[in-house]
Amino acid sequence: MNAIITVVGSDKVGIIARVTALLAEHNVNIADITQTVLSGNFVMMMMVSMDSADISIDGLRGMLAEISGAVGVEINVMAEKVFSSMNRI
Repeated sequence: MNAIITVVGSDKVGIIARVTALLAEHNVNIADITQTVLSGNFVMMMMVSMDSADISIDGLRGMLAEISGAVGVEINVMAEKVFSSMNRI
């Protein structure tokens, strides 16, 4: 199963490092990633594969929420199918 992770907030050192370290720790593979900084605002979107992960999407959501609070950014995680349905024109 694929999931979409979005990270938005004020740019600061370590955002990518914290998020990707957690993903690697739980065998979540990053299939695609894009990130940019717009006027000091950090925006990142990742498509990840949960196929080999040792954690559920809900477990990942909870752990990313901890990082979200510590780093001061908003992190959302949802199944790719849900994301695609929500963003269909």
